[in-house]
Amino acid sequence: MVSKKLAIDVLNAALETGADYAEIFYEDSRSYSLSIENGKVQTSSSNVMNGVGLRLLKENQTVYGYTNDLTRKGLLALAESLRSSFKGKRIITVTKLDMIRAKNRNPVKNSYENISREEKIALVKEGIEEIEKLKDPRIVRYIGSFADNHRFVAVFNSKGKWFKRDSEFGRLAYSIIAADQNGFETAFEGPGAQQDISYFRSVVNVREVAKKAAKTALLMLEAKECPSGKMPVVIGNGWGGVLFHEACGHPLEASAISRGLSCFNGKEGDYIASPLVSAVDDSTIPQGWGSIDIDDEGNLGTKRLLIKDGKLVNYMIDDFNGRRMNREGNGACRRQNYKYCPTSRMSNTYICNGKSTPEEIIAATKLGLYAVGFSGGSVDPTTGEFNFGCSEAYIIRDGKICEPVKGATLIGHGDEILKHIDMVGNDLALGQGMCGAASGSIRTNVGQPTLRISEITVGGRGGELK
Repeated sequence: MVSKKLAIDVLNAALETGADYAEIFYEDSRSYSLSIENGKVQTSSSNVMNGVGLRLLKENQTVYGYTNDLTRKGLLALAESLRSSFKGKRIITVTKLDMIRAKNRNPVKNSYENISREEKIALVKEGIEEIEKLKDPRIVRYIGSFADNHRFVAVFNSKGKWFKRDSEFGRLAYSIIAADQNGFETAFEGPGAQQDISYFRSVVNVREVAKKAAKTALLMLEAKECPSGKMPVVIGNGWGGVLFHEACGHPLEASAISRGLSCFNGKEGDYIASPLVSAVDDSTIPQGWGSIDIDDEGNLGTKRLLIKDGKLVNYMIDDFNGRRMNREGNGACRRQNYKYCPTSRMSNTYICNGKSTPEEIIAATKLGLYAVGFSGGSVDPTTGEFNFGCSEAYIIRDGKICEPVKGATLIGHGDEILKHIDMVGNDLALGQGMCGAASGSIRTNVGQPTLRISEITVGGRGGELK
């Protein structure tokens, strides 16, 4: 841990050449991960990370560096090397540091550090047993994994403030590969939360999670190729929200907005979506996978309403990018660890509940696609253009879910699909994932209720939809 006295000395050393802001980010984290492949333990490892990141700002310029040399000499050397990027006179002197206090919404009663390796392995094996019970030779590879992390952070800045944050989370996952003479299919399930191991005993049905992944891979293996063309698409709840996360969420981050690199630039106050659509980024959900009590700049976590009844009302803003926007940060600044410079990022991002039931949405669709899972894709935040592959999808005929199809790809523009959402369900659910961007890979929840896009381009090799 860096003492307040040392932090003040390092901040003042960094500010000597005219930077208008300095920030020390201290991290001490301990993680454990294991994987069981085809019934045998392949990896079981622990990792300790301990270091400091130092960021200096001057107007719209930034410089960042990090070190794991936490001695006074090492930290002052880092400050000296970074301040050389600026030429000027001192404008700020730090004399004291007052603590910022934040409500702890994510307590973990029984630390994962108190749970034995054997108990964690036994947890993963519960799901492995269900996969093996299927006795299906088409399942050629199955991996069960578990990871937990206990992370302590302390941040000191030239505003004369400091805070600390202690968080802990775990995630269980199963990855399946099924193959036959016609090819292969994959499926993945990975629930996680900022809760202790009891979450995987009382909330998550481990055996059902593993079984679902295996059966999905087998089902898609038997599926026919998806038809192509423009058609209505119903997107399932929960993990279906990854489409909004990628195609619309990233363009609403200040890192894109502040540089004029978003399809939503200059549209605040405009209707960018159907009046049925409201969307939120909420870092205050108790024990949520992507929740933070206080962000990496010392701003309290908040529930940010991004879209209200179709109208764009807010962005996710960090203090630095907020400078270019003449806006203050709203608790959206995050990073993977001390080796990354922080920026605006999502936390728990979702489309809010509507009034239709999932059954009503399916029944109202004469002919179209029902997309349940996604396997990745790409998006250009500048234009909003995206393409996403579906890992699980079905044809809808006469208001009923019919045969499974594989190879489906959704193609379009984020700012256009929002306007084509014509039905929104009442079954909001969240799905856990890892989001990679400029400040590293971070925990995020994606989510939405079941919803329908009236028309979107679907790519596939199955000919015309009939």
